[in-house]
Amino acid sequence: MLNRANVKNNLKDYKGAIADYNKAIEIDPNDAIAYVNRGIAKYLLKDYKGSIADNNKAIEIDPNYTKAYVNRGAAKHILNENSCDDFKKACDLGSCEAFNQLCK
Repeated sequence: MLNRANVKNNLKDYKGAIADYNKAIEIDPNDAIAYVNRGIAKYLLKDYKGSIADNNKAIEIDPNYTKAYVNRGAAKHILNENSCDDFKKACDLGSCEAFNQLCK
């Protein structure tokens, strides 16, 4: 299910991808990757609050999931919310690009 959702996301069928990510999450509610990827699809549909919520869940499942912090920070940045804490955490975990561009 996750692979099919990823293909749909790559084909820009974001609503179809979200439906498949929902099914993948039903099968395994502790799959942080499914939440992050669903959050990306929501972000691309401009559902930034939904994206933040999905990345929050991914971080709850895996507090060291760098991509979740970067993605949540990107959505917060669009909403003019404090994103630097997320980008700083991602930097602490080894991904400093967003932090270096937006928070120094």
